[in-house]
Amino acid sequence: MGQIYDPANENSYKRVFVETDNFGPSYLRQLEDALPLIASDSLKFLLWNDLAYYWHTRNLNRALDLTQKGLDAATQKECSLWQGRFQITLGAILLRQEKLDSAKMVLEEARNRVPEEDLPFLNTQLGYVFERKGQLDRAADYAMEGLRIAQKLADTKGIALAYSDLSNIFWKQAKYDQALEYGLESVRLFEERGLSDLDYDFTLYVVGNNYLALKEYHKALNFYEHAIAIGERYGFYNNLSDVYISLTDLHAYLNEYNKAEEAAVKAQKYARLLDNNFMVMRSWLAIGKLQNLQGKYISSIESLEKCIVVATEDFGDEFYLSQAYETLGKSYAGNHNYQQAYQALARYDELKNRIFTAEADHRTSLLQTEFNVAEKDNTIQLQKMLIQKQRTRQTLIIIITGLLLLYLLLLYKAVESNRRKNQLLQKQNEEKEFLLKEIHHRVKNNLEIVSSLLSLQSSQLQDPKIVETMQKSQQRVHSMSMIHQKLYQGKSLSTIEMKDYFENLGNHIINTFGAEGRVSIRCAMQPLELDVDLAIPIGLIVNELLTNSFKYAFPDKGSGQIVIDLKEVGNRLYLDVSDDGIGPIAGGQGTGTGFGTQLIQLLTQQLDGKMRLNHQAGMSVSFEFQHHKAA
Repeated sequence: MGQIYDPANENSYKRVFVETDNFGPSYLRQLEDALPLIASDSLKFLLWNDLAYYWHTRNLNRALDLTQKGLDAATQKECSLWQGRFQITLGAILLRQEKLDSAKMVLEEARNRVPEEDLPFLNTQLGYVFERKGQLDRAADYAMEGLRIAQKLADTKGIALAYSDLSNIFWKQAKYDQALEYGLESVRLFEERGLSDLDYDFTLYVVGNNYLALKEYHKALNFYEHAIAIGERYGFYNNLSDVYISLTDLHAYLNEYNKAEEAAVKAQKYARLLDNNFMVMRSWLAIGKLQNLQGKYISSIESLEKCIVVATEDFGDEFYLSQAYETLGKSYAGNHNYQQAYQALARYDELKNRIFTAEADHRTSLLQTEFNVAEKDNTIQLQKMLIQKQRTRQTLIIIITGLLLLYLLLLYKAVESNRRKNQLLQKQNEEKEFLLKEIHHRVKNNLEIVSSLLSLQSSQLQDPKIVETMQKSQQRVHSMSMIHQKLYQGKSLSTIEMKDYFENLGNHIINTFGAEGRVSIRCAMQPLELDVDLAIPIGLIVNELLTNSFKYAFPDKGSGQIVIDLKEVGNRLYLDVSDDGIGPIAGGQGTGTGFGTQLIQLLTQQLDGKMRLNHQAGMSVSFEFQHHKAA
C-alpha cells in the first residue's frame, strides 16, 4: 500500500499527505526506520517533520517526542529553516495539549525562521490558538492573512485551509449560511488536489456542523460519515472524536438516543487514544448532555463531574467549561439537588460573564471610532426608524387583528358546518342501521315461512325417509333464520355472539326431538363474536352434529349430555362437539342417507378447515378453521 523508501535515492520519498495519500501503517514504520540511514539533512528533517505532524493526530506524546528530537537536531545543525518548521509542528502539538500560551509563543518564534510559503500553515495554527481562547476576531485576522498569502503564492492547499478556518469561525459566530459557503469552497479546493488528508477531513466535519446547525440532518450525516471513513483509514483520532461528538448531538436532535450513546462512547474512545484533555473533556460533556436529555440525571452528574475534573484551572476554553457547569446545574435540578444546582449555575454565570465581558470589550474597541463619527446622524436616523417601526407595528397589529377576527369567523362557520354535517351523517347512519335490521328481520321471517312450508309438506307425506329429509331441511333453515334474528336483535349488524346462538339452537333441537330432561346441551366456551359469513356455515355444521347425536347416540330414549366448545387461538378457530352416547358402532350411524355428513365436509372445505373424528367414550368431532378477520 505505499512506496518503499530507498535511502540511496534522495527523490524516492513521496511526502505523506502532500504528494501521496496511498500508504498504510507499514509505510510509516519503514519511514521511521529509515531516518538514521538518511545522509541528507534536508531530506531527513523533511521526513522527520512529516512523521511528527502525522503522529500528532494519533498520539500527542509520541508526536512531541519526535518533534523535540527533530528540533534539537536542527538546532545542533544550526538550521534555522528546520528549526522554524519543527516549531510550527510543536505549536500544533502544544495547542492540542491545552498549552495555548506556549503554542502561541513557539509559533511567533517560528514566523521569523520560515519562508513565506510556510506562513499560510503557520497562520492557520495561530488562528486555532486564538479560536480556542475565544478571540474569534483575532482568529479571523490570521485566517484572512493566511488567505492573502496563499492567493499570492497560488497555494491551493493554503487557500483551502483559510476557507476551512473561516467556515469554522463563522460557525462559532452562528453565521451558518456564510460559514457553509466558505466550507463548501474549501471542500472543492481540497478535492481538486485529489488527496485525503487531516485538513480535508476536518473541513468535512466543519461543513457537517453547519448543515447540522441549519437542520439539514441528512446532508450533515453524509459529511460526517465521509469524515469518519477518512479518519478511520489514517487514524485521525482528534477528528474522529470531533465528528462523533457532533454525531451525538445530531442523533439526540432526532431522538435516536441509542445511536447518540454509541457516538458519544466512540468520541470518548478516540479522545483517550489521542490523550487530548480537550477532547476528553468535550466527550464527557457530550455524554452528560445526552444523559440529561434522557432524564438520566444521576449518570449525567457523574459524567459532567468527570468532564470538569479534566478541565483544570489552566484549561484554555472557558466556553465549553461554562457549558459543563450549565448542564451540571440542570442535572442537579432534575435530580432535585437544588443546592448543588445553584452552585453549579452560579459557576456557569461566572464563566459566562467572564467570556461575555471579554467579547464586549473587544467588540467595543473595534466599533468605537465608527460610532463616534456617526453618532449624531445615527441618532436622528434612529429616531426616524423608531417612528417608522412604530407605525409599521401599529399597522401590522391592525392587520393581524382583522385577520384573526376573520379567521375566528371562518372557524366558527367551519365548526357549525361540521356540526350540521355530523348530525346529518348520524341521522343517515341511524336510518341505514334501521333498514339493515329490517332486512334481517324480513329474511328471518321469510326463512321461518320456508321452514313452516317444509313442516306442512312433511306432514302430508307417507314415506318415512322423505319425511325425515324434509324435517332435516326444516331444521337447517331454522338454524339460518336464528342467525338473522340475532343480527336484528343485537347491537352489531355484522357479527354473531356464538355461545348464546348455540344455546338457543340446542334448546330448539331438544324441543324438536322431545328430549327435555333426558338430554342436555352444555356450551363449554367463552362468549365469542364471529362474522356472519363464518357464523352461518359453523351454525349449520353444529346443527347437523346435534341432530346426529339426538338420532343415534341416545337410542330408546336414553339420556346423556352433548358438549359444544368453540374458541379462537391466533388466526384459527377450534370447534369441538362431543356426546357421551353409545358411539358410532353400537349406534349404527351408517343407516342415514349420508347427506348430512357430505354437507359437513363441504362446509368444512368452504371454511378452509380440517375435521377429525374421535370414537372413544361416545362420539367427538373436532374442527380447525382459518379465521380471516375482516379489515
